[in-house]
Amino acid sequence: MTSILPRWQVHDGNGPHLLLVHGFLSSSAQWQLNLGALASVCRPVTLDLYGHAGSPAPVDMRSYHPDAYVEAFERIRTELGTDRWCLLGYSLGAGLTLRYALDHPDRVICHLFTNSTSGFADPEQTRQWQTSSAETAAKIRSQGLPALERIPVHPKHAWRLPAQIRRALLEDARQHDPHAIASTLEITNPAATMRSRVAENARPACLLYGAKEKRFQPHRDYAENVMPDLEIATIDAGHGMNMEASAAFNAAAMDFIRRCTT
Repeated sequence: MTSILPRWQVHDGNGPHLLLVHGFLSSSAQWQLNLGALASVCRPVTLDLYGHAGSPAPVDMRSYHPDAYVEAFERIRTELGTDRWCLLGYSLGAGLTLRYALDHPDRVICHLFTNSTSGFADPEQTRQWQTSSAETAAKIRSQGLPALERIPVHPKHAWRLPAQIRRALLEDARQHDPHAIASTLEITNPAATMRSRVAENARPACLLYGAKEKRFQPHRDYAENVMPDLEIATIDAGHGMNMEASAAFNAAAMDFIRRCTT
């Protein structure tokens, strides 16, 4: 697999390192309203997925598999010189951080994750993505950034977000690499589900649940019933809860991290 790491950055803070991984067609800019608050309980480490916002776009397709991301996260942890750290994954990023926590529980103090259909997809949903991703990826590779802008989760359509966050995400979106984004659709997303493995969880976990995203309710209930050591913090917001309701999101995340690290 590639020796190229995704772009990552350490921010000032107090406490253990916290790896933050954003979602599809987003970027580390989505954490702007969270980093200051989180810094009181941890040292945030933001990461941009391959091909997102100018992050490297490996040619080796194997680099986009979730297992490769787990290896990349481990290399970053080693470079930080820390034995254990915390994780916070958002949407597609949550599928990746969940995999890391299940593969390397000895390296994890605690982990948090938001609504993630990709992280909890059932076999039928996974098959649908596998079937549809090739056609969409081909359009992205042939048409470039305009094809990305037509995808519903592109920040161009995110009118509910605070204006400053939407502007920052749109600026980063101009740097997205279409070939890498297509590979993310084909390889990363269909393989991201951890539904069959969450019963293995061995570290304190917190689902930061955006209650307004009704389609995630069945996954929320599944996690509550199946996943050990899980807390659920309900936030009155939708999928983009850390941006739409940053104060409530920050309070819930800080409280959980503080209790796990003191």
